[in-house]
Amino acid sequence: MSIQILSEEVVAQIAAGEVVERPASVVKELLENALDAGAGHIRIEVTGGGRQRIRVSDDGSGMIPDDVPLAFHRHATSKLRTADDLSHITTLGFRGEALASIASVSHLNIVTRHTDFSAGTLLRLRGGQITEHKSVGAPVGTVITVENLFHNTPARLKFLKKDSTEKRHIALIVSRYAMAYPDVRFVLEQDGREIFRSSGSGFLGDVLVAALGLDTFRDMVEINTEHSGQSIRVYGYTSAPNLHRADRTHITLFVNGRWIQDTRLAYAVTQAYHTFLMTGRYPVSVLLLDIPPEEVDVNVHPTKAEVRFRDGDSVFAALQRAVRRAIIDLAQTPAVRGGDYTGRGQATEWGLDDSHLQLDLSLDLETPGQHTRHRFYSPAEGSPDATAVPVGPGAPARPRTLPILRVVGQIGATYIVAEGPAGMYLIDQHAAHERILYEQFMEEYTRQEQAAQYALSAQSIHLPPVEARLVEENLEVLHSIGFALEPFGPNTFVIRAVPALLANQPPGDVLAALIEDLESGTKPGQASIEERIIQRVCKQAAVKAGQILSFDEMQGLIRQLERCQSPLTCPHGRPTMIHMTTDQLARQFGRLG
Repeated sequence: MSIQILSEEVVAQIAAGEVVERPASVVKELLENALDAGAGHIRIEVTGGGRQRIRVSDDGSGMIPDDVPLAFHRHATSKLRTADDLSHITTLGFRGEALASIASVSHLNIVTRHTDFSAGTLLRLRGGQITEHKSVGAPVGTVITVENLFHNTPARLKFLKKDSTEKRHIALIVSRYAMAYPDVRFVLEQDGREIFRSSGSGFLGDVLVAALGLDTFRDMVEINTEHSGQSIRVYGYTSAPNLHRADRTHITLFVNGRWIQDTRLAYAVTQAYHTFLMTGRYPVSVLLLDIPPEEVDVNVHPTKAEVRFRDGDSVFAALQRAVRRAIIDLAQTPAVRGGDYTGRGQATEWGLDDSHLQLDLSLDLETPGQHTRHRFYSPAEGSPDATAVPVGPGAPARPRTLPILRVVGQIGATYIVAEGPAGMYLIDQHAAHERILYEQFMEEYTRQEQAAQYALSAQSIHLPPVEARLVEENLEVLHSIGFALEPFGPNTFVIRAVPALLANQPPGDVLAALIEDLESGTKPGQASIEERIIQRVCKQAAVKAGQILSFDEMQGLIRQLERCQSPLTCPHGRPTMIHMTTDQLARQFGRLG
């Protein structure tokens, strides 16, 4: 194929692909323009996950009439004039690509009025081509409406996720900019329903309560190095050691008001918690850095999500030192944080009295409403449970995967000591019970026989906007596991049922743990997010370390473990037992050699 110069239309669409990845990218670029215009109030309205319509309204300075058509030409900007200006960028936008890129893949309308003019300007574009241009009456500020996004790029449209996923990404973008600019009032409306609002009070804490939730914010500590005499200022909030997550995605960083992705700075925050957090756990942080503009290169990434520092080591050290100092000071404070705060959910009655608690393994309790699969049986009971050793000539429902074990006792209320034909077995009671519950749950899930416990009265729970969108996105998955959730107002859900395994636990705490799994997605080796949620359910329902078990309860647990398909590990891969053969024991006591 011979070399040809591409048409301007194709070039524009290729350039748009670098800037506009999804509807959230459009929201990001329009928000940055509004903030650069000095807006104090920004309203974002989204329909159909952003594919149908995105409207961003602001009360900024607006645009003069002659500049409106120029704004939609590629590389047209008012933010810089020469290459030297790139060394001290103080605005969010500067390349002049955003509006042209958005217009080339959508139907775009703009109504804007500059503070120095008595009339506004209306401009309509279709696929980047101006179809209407006239003067109109309008208030000071700008309203940009983007409709039919990606209508002329079907390949990009095909790769968009479902509406609930796109809504979540948009909510995340808006909440981030609200954190970076707490003095600006943000309102996000999706499909006619307001789901996020910041007060514009100027206090970051107010934004974090709206974006992350009160129970998260209550466990965060403020950081501010404004009076340290350093050229790099670090301020914001980071979590106390008791608040942590499974990955780094909850570490939110801003440099000069710009949200960035920087693995090295995220590592600096994590390192600040050295000896305070377990391996594999990460803090919740919202940290802003003010750095002289000439010390930062923001022109290194198509979406400006990455920056380069002239002295990266100094920035790393300043951030790590600020976070570390805040954590150490907190550890030295004797006051108890949070007081008697009850958290996002309260314990509720699910139609069960104390004798029906799932973790009460007493063998003489079996009444209507208690699921027999939650009990451990001793061989003497002759239980019909599929995992029990059969009585009589009947064949076992499951093949034995371990030798017959005899319980000797319990160590530290955590480990069960058992004897078998091949020596001694030390069994982790929590991991073993997790494995038992997991295989039972997966078998029922495959047969679509999940047992759900319905509440006597429905409970409501209010979530931060991003988490609410995540739950909406996975309502079908949660329902298939045994959760009955219904939307009930902005960011609020009614919990009508939970899996019977979790009937005795506060529903808010259960949902909070599941949200962490939903955020993390699936891991290698997991077939689906459903499997991960089931693992979480079993982990929460299993007997805990430190729980004293009776002899019959320990023997019942061992009998069920003997019939598991994979008895040697829990669903997360942790070993359930340590085996020492008779020869190993003899060697330890010097009986061999």
